Parts: sequence; structure tokens; C-alpha cells
Amino acid sequence: MKVLIAGIDGYLGWPLAQYLTQRGHVVAGIDALLRRQWVTEMGSDSAIPICSINDRLAGYEKCFGQELLFREGNLLDYKFLKESLAEFQPDAIVHFAEMPSAPYSMIDQEHSFFTQQNNVMGSLNLLWAIKEVCPETHLIKLGTMGEYGTPNLDIPEGFFEIEFRGRKDVLPFPRQAGSFYHWSKVHDSNNTMFACRIWGLKATDIMQGVVFGTRIDNDGGDPSLRTRLDFDQCFGTAINRFCCQAVIEHPLTVYGGGGQIRGFIPLRDSMQCVALVIENPPSMGEYRVFNQFDRTYTIEALASLVQVAASDLGINVVIQNYENPRTEMAKHHYNPDRNRLVELGYKPFGNIVGEIKIMLDDLSTWRERIIKHKQVLIPDIRWDGSRRPSRGIN
Repeated sequence: MKVLIAGIDGYLGWPLAQYLTQRGHVVAGIDALLRRQWVTEMGSDSAIPICSINDRLAGYEKCFGQELLFREGNLLDYKFLKESLAEFQPDAIVHFAEMPSAPYSMIDQEHSFFTQQNNVMGSLNLLWAIKEVCPETHLIKLGTMGEYGTPNLDIPEGFFEIEFRGRKDVLPFPRQAGSFYHWSKVHDSNNTMFACRIWGLKATDIMQGVVFGTRIDNDGGDPSLRTRLDFDQCFGTAINRFCCQAVIEHPLTVYGGGGQIRGFIPLRDSMQCVALVIENPPSMGEYRVFNQFDRTYTIEALASLVQVAASDLGINVVIQNYENPRTEMAKHHYNPDRNRLVELGYKPFGNIVGEIKIMLDDLSTWRERIIKHKQVLIPDIRWDGSRRPSRGIN
């Protein structure tokens, strides 16, 4: 199949290009290269050095013996977007081209406005471009488990049956997002569902858990093929951030009591799941939702797993609880379904401690890069719009 990855230069996009090529797909990509700028804005850098986009493309061609068609541009540029789709005529489009950080969206008015404009309008442009240029293309839109929030109910995959005043219907499960970023993803989901209904497009909305890891299966070894790994408060997700802290023996920054529960999935498993979605498309006019994660953990439990894995490797690290800069429930019910990807053949890697040890080993090589930017490890972006560093609470 011909697969276009929007956001190909990112943490997920670049390894996905390699993974799909290994499975025999023809890959193209578009990207505005903004992730690099956002991380620099946060005063940070990728813990693992990454090459320029030109060097990446050259390394890809050398490794796989074929060119990767790439166009630099933004989804907000509708002319660019239509031309890109017309040139490649993809069978599937994987949409990773959004600003992916809750804290970044909560910095101030400017950042929240940018997040909504970039994500919602860019995704809306993509829906119109598919309709006008390649209406039979399968859109794989990256949502997030954060769209659901933390309801006091089990979480289905997108839809549930409800009875009210003697009548029943199957409706979208209510969304209770916790940041302007997560609300942008909710708006994307609603627009995508609507476009499928009125235009007959086909789309899969992947509600993905938090991704962690430094590697995918068969990732070569060429430096140009490595993906990024961020550790700052905006773009460094929980396990990735903890592992970077561990290798420099910085206290693991657990927000509040650490009782918040989330779904997590290794990077290699994320690649497997997206490939399964691409290779098993929906029918025309169908909008479907898959929850994509391996297991759920409390943040406190994750920190303990990183601490144990680090100890096994001779690294001593402590866990430090900090004032939670976010507005979220400290403890809550959380029991989401994840049946549909398993039915398609998803087989989890299943060894989180083993994955963490691989990460710690990989990141130890770049210990000095993390130390250079260690000031970004303490959060100071608060949900009330202020900026002040969180203090330790134990």
C-alpha cells in the first residue's frame, strides 16, 4: 500500500516510516519540522541526537534502497496539502502532524490558541483535502486516551449503548478532556466522525495511550534512522522522562501522590498497532475507534518500575513527589477496553521492565546531553496559567 505519514519527522512518524517499509509498503511524508522548534523553545533537546531531515532521508535511501518522497509544509497550507495528496495518491494517511503536548497548550493564551488552531484547523483541512483529492483514502487519525478523561465508568472503544427514559441508542462515549490540547483532539474526533457520515469517507481514530521507548524492532543501527527522545516537561512523557532522570541520578518527578492511572504502550507496540490498522481498513463511510495501549499503571507504580530497573543496572535513584502542576483527580477509577486491536492480531511486547532496561542502556550513552538540559526536569507550567516551579512534597 501507499502510505502518507503527516508528521513524519516526529517521535512516532520517523520509526513508523521504517517499520512500514520493512512490511513492504511504499511510504511518503510531509512535515513542517515544528517539533524541533517547540523542544528548543522549552530550553531542551532530544536526549538521543537526531539528524537533519535531509540526512534522515539520505540514510533511509541508503538503508532501504529506495527514495522516500518528502515535502516540507504545514497542514494549514491547503494548497500545499492538496498538491501533496494529488502527487502521491495515498491508499492511507497516518495523521501525526499535531502539537502533542498538554502542558504546552496550557502555558498561556498564545500557546492554547496556537494548539487549537494548528490541530483542529489542520485536521479539518486534511479532511477536506481527502474529500476533494482522494476520497477513497483511509485516514488513520491519532487521537489520545486523554480524550476520555477519567470517568467513574469503564471506558469502551469510542461508543457505548445507553438507555434514557425508556429509549436506547449507541452514542459516542462522553469526552472529559483535561487540557486545551486534549480538547483539540476531541474536536478532531468529532469532525472526523462527521466527515465520514456526510461524505462517506473512511477513518480509524486511534485513542493511544502514553508511548515510551527508544527503539523499534529491526531498527538498523544507522544514526540517521534513530528517533528522538524528549525529557522536558512538555514533550517528555512519563516513562521517557523518568528514564532520562534515572540515568543522571536525578529524582524521579512524580506529580502529586502519583495515584493517577493511565494506559501505556511501548514504541515498538505502537508501530505494530498502526500497521495492523493500515492493513485492515474500514469500509467506506465507516468511522471506527480503537483504544491503543498495552496496560494501565499508576504514575507511582511506573516510577517504582524505573527505580527497580535502574537498580538492577547499578543506578541508584530516588522517587520525589512534587506539587502537581496539573488540575486532575489524584485517585480515580480507570478501566478502558482494548479489544479491537487484539482481535486484529496485536501481540504486546509484554515486558515493561525489560523495555525500561533497554531504554536506560541506550540513554546512558547520552548522559551528558541530559545533564546539559537538566533544568527542564522540574515542571513550572501550571494549569492556572502561571509559571512557577513545583516544590517537593516529601
